[in-house]
Amino acid sequence: MNEVLIVEDDKLLANLEKDYMEMSGFSVTIVGDGITGERMVLEGDYNIMLLDVMIPGKDGFEVLKRVRSEKLIPIVMVTSRSDEADKVRALSMGADDYITKPFSPVELMARVRAIMERERRIRSLVMKGNTEVIRRRDLVIDCSSKRVWVGDTEAKLTGKEFELLSFMASNPGRVYSKEELFDMVWHENAYGDITTISVHVRRIRIKLSECGFTGDCIETVWGVGYRFISA
Repeated sequence: MNEVLIVEDDKLLANLEKDYMEMSGFSVTIVGDGITGERMVLEGDYNIMLLDVMIPGKDGFEVLKRVRSEKLIPIVMVTSRSDEADKVRALSMGADDYITKPFSPVELMARVRAIMERERRIRSLVMKGNTEVIRRRDLVIDCSSKRVWVGDTEAKLTGKEFELLSFMASNPGRVYSKEELFDMVWHENAYGDITTISVHVRRIRIKLSECGFTGDCIETVWGVGYRFISA
């Protein structure tokens, strides 16, 4: 059974989300503040987290940043703020989706199911051919543990950065448009802008370079998109 952690201080909304999720077969835990939510998700074994932005203790962005530094759990940000900059910020920090209140529980469930299906699809693509470790020069991508090394130095990638890198690395030489990458890694129904692909590629390049990776494993194909360089 899929385990869900809801971090939401609006008890009525949290219980409504819980009811719909339990009817869909999920097991749900609710907490009302960011400090407790952060501790529980880091110590627990949840399959997905719904994280409100405006919560007491620690706000959602603080929790997102801490969790993304340690775990790859799918995270849906939930907020009453409709500022586009907040959506881009959340997605750039590694959130899997962003939904603005008020929303229907049916829409929320559709998004959660889409994310869970996308996680299954990405795992299937990355693990194609039973390939658990992808090696490109001194770059090592361990798909089973979702960790990346350059030589002996581990690159601390966010969940979305890892998924984007591992997806392209599992299909070296193929050129993907930003739209294709957004569809495969973020899912076509996710809120956001395909420019987030460029943001993530830039962050991957910086992090690998900081770990000592020379050259560029992700090549920009101008006017088309990106491809992973296998040589």
